[in-house]
Amino acid sequence: METAATFHSHPGKGAGAWHRLDLRNSANLQEVLDAVSPTAVINASSGGAEWAVTAEGGMRLAQVASQRGIKLVHVSSDAVFSGRREDLYDETCLPDPVTPYGAAKAAAETAVRLLSAGAVVARTSLIIGDGRSEHERMVHALAAGTRDGALFTDDVRCPVHVGDLAAALWELTLSDAAGVFHLAGPDAVTRHELGTLIAQRDGLDASLLPTGRRADSGLPGGLCVRLDSRVTQKGLATRLRGAREFLRRRNPDR
Repeated sequence: METAATFHSHPGKGAGAWHRLDLRNSANLQEVLDAVSPTAVINASSGGAEWAVTAEGGMRLAQVASQRGIKLVHVSSDAVFSGRREDLYDETCLPDPVTPYGAAKAAAETAVRLLSAGAVVARTSLIIGDGRSEHERMVHALAAGTRDGALFTDDVRCPVHVGDLAAALWELTLSDAAGVFHLAGPDAVTRHELGTLIAQRDGLDASLLPTGRRADSGLPGGLCVRLDSRVTQKGLATRLRGAREFLRRRNPDR
């Protein structure tokens, strides 16, 4: 299947056509869709807490996708949850965000589900790559002492590998699936545990990683947000690995 990608500031390095897109601009969105004529769109964009991008941009895309008969796969976040729930968050749980970013993501989710009955809302958690993710870069900087900060020991998430996430999103895109899906790994770890796993994999001294408690930091956000992806996983050929598996220490002999 032929694919195309969009960018806001700088095009990526992958093969294929790249189109500049600003989700705040209705005319620009229409121009890109006219040029590409897609049968499906994966919205993996994020404007952080900027409402015009993360909330209204997602709403605008959902409306246009519905009008044009385009299948929409909308990537959302575990930030739509407060973390007050003692149990895991499964696909039936309703958003109760406590941050501006979570509120924007939750608003976009609601619009997508209302405007496009055939759409997919795919919630995920911390996304880890092969050294290039924000979390991995932060661990290296903290270990090197080139960045201030701390890795929280009371902030729990269910990280997913970017390759697993991409494969699962593509699988959902090509299927007849619709509704809410959870795409997170099965391992619930604190941000400090995650940092330790990254450090061990990359041969860093994990004892150099500063620790702290989110509860003491004054930063908003849920403390324990554990996505339950078991129902989604049963319908996927793609296996969503846990952080303890995909961050195993690399074999130097390979």
